[in-house]
Order: sequence, then C-alpha cells, then structure tokens
Amino acid sequence: MANIKNKRSQNVEGNFYVDQTCIDCGTCYWMAPKVFEEISGMSAVTTQPEFKDEKRAMEALFSCPTNSIGYAGQRVEMRRVSKTFPLLIEENVFHNGYHSENSYGAASYFIQRENGNILVDSPRYSSVISKNIADQGGVSLQYLTHRDDVADTDLYQKNFQAKRLMHKDDISEKTNHFEIQLEGQDDYPIDNDLLVIPVPGHTKGHTVLLYKEKYLFTGDHLAFSKNLDHLYAFKTACWYDFKIQIESMEKLLNYDFTHVLPGHGAPFKASTTSEMKEQLRKCIEWMKN
Repeated sequence: MANIKNKRSQNVEGNFYVDQTCIDCGTCYWMAPKVFEEISGMSAVTTQPEFKDEKRAMEALFSCPTNSIGYAGQRVEMRRVSKTFPLLIEENVFHNGYHSENSYGAASYFIQRENGNILVDSPRYSSVISKNIADQGGVSLQYLTHRDDVADTDLYQKNFQAKRLMHKDDISEKTNHFEIQLEGQDDYPIDNDLLVIPVPGHTKGHTVLLYKEKYLFTGDHLAFSKNLDHLYAFKTACWYDFKIQIESMEKLLNYDFTHVLPGHGAPFKASTTSEMKEQLRKCIEWMKN
C-alpha cells in the first residue's frame, strides 16, 4: 500500500490519500470520481468519501496498479472489500480490478457463461481474484485485445489451463506461445454470443470483443472521456496508424451494443443502441477533426 510519509500535498485530510508513486493511469478517478481527481499530472483525494462512497474508494485502492492509494483507517473493512473482486458490472459481466502496472493500469474483465467463462485481458496476478474466479467456474478462454494488456496472463494460464487468443499481428517473442493466433481482418466468432472484431489502429493487431450484441470490450481502441463528455480514441497513444483507427471506428457502426468496457479510459453505458451509435459518430467526427 502507499506510504503516508510520501503522500501528495494535494490530498485533502482524511483516511484516503495518494502518494508520489502515482502514474496517473486514471483508474481511481473513473472508479471513484467523487473521491479522486487528477491534479498536476497525478491523482489526488479531493473529497474524503462519505460512508456510501467509501466502498468504491476502497475498490479503487485495490485496483491501483502501483499501490499508490493509501488508507489510514481500520483494516477490517479493507480485508472485506479485498475479497469482493471481481466486481459485478451487470448481469454476468465483471470488472476484475487489481490492475497491472505492466499494462499501465488497464482494466480487465470476466464473463461468466454456461458455455465457458472468458477472461478479457489480464489483471495483475492475485490469489484473491484467482480463487474467486475458480469458485465461479474458472476460465475456459483468455481473450487479449492487443499486445499492451497481456500483463499476468501466463500466470492465470497456469491456474486455469485456458488457451490464450490474440491477433497474430500483435504477437511478439514474449507471446508467440499463445495457443490461438487470429489472422486477417474477418470477424471471428468464438461462440454464438461472442464475436472478435479486428480494429487495427491503436496497434496493428488490435481487436475488440462483442458479447451478446450488448457488451463491447474495447481494450485501447475506444473509451469515454469525462473531459470531452463523449467517446474518444487515444491519439497521443496510437502505436500504429490513427487514420486506419478511424476506419476501424467507422466499422463499429455496423454492430449493435450498449456498453463500452475499455482497458483505459472510463466505461460508457448507453440507454439504447441508437444512442451508442450517435456517441460513436461523435467520436469519429472528433477523430477526423
């Protein structure tokens, strides 16, 4: 956990604080926006949480990839919250928390399905997550959106013996042992409710995963910006081709979904597929401009 002797001066006084090891990955201020904000290139506690918001702040603490969030209160509540991961988002879709510094704090997800559970990208390894996922049926497949968010996938593979799937264009020497390597730009159905969609741009081999025509797991391709107040892409963190990424974004207009669940940036939920398409059009217009 964070070192109170190293806490940032921008924190307001109270039990929660952020120290100087913060890498400004954004995890805490999309998870608990009432508590954390970005100040001078790092996160800080700007409002100490009331009781109803304390659990969310605690979840952000355990999700911080660099253990930069500290808590000076009683540890009983911390131990209780630490065992609640993965966190339910909706239906049978979960946020794993425990973000990894190896993927610069990217979020990962867990889908519990009768036909086999899916781990979407990788959290940092945690015996808590591993045990809780095992209790929910384990993992039958590890789906990786792209090369940046692999994190501790090999450790989870040892636990669950689940094959790893990623596009071949993002395979490197460190990942050439992955069991399923997609090729080309055609969609790849994993099951009747799971579709891998190639969306090159952020990286050459980036893909997204569409689940039940409702949940889109977008890696570093698409996220919601609270500052811009619309969906956006990371132009300053595009490692392949931004123009190609615009074309990939336009491709997504052909699919129906209401949830964007990204690796980086904030999640977004639309009330209808039409609202999501309008948000996507705003994103594309912003990218073009």
